[in-house]
Amino acid sequence: MITSEQIGARLCETLRHSTMTQTELAARLGITRSTVAHYLRGDTVPSLETFANLCAVLDADPAYILCLQGN
Repeated sequence: MITSEQIGARLCETLRHSTMTQTELAARLGITRSTVAHYLRGDTVPSLETFANLCAVLDADPAYILCLQGN
């Protein structure tokens, strides 16, 4: 079973490899930095729409973020 913590860890890793900060990511998604922090910690998972936008903005493979494939 995939957990929100695993998704958060993948999002965190992907953000670290990008050139964006949490604040910049939040601004591009139209959400608060606090909300981004909750996603990265695995406290909560984004809605499907926000998840799709996160993947697009971070140029991330959704299957990777959802732990459906390895590195």
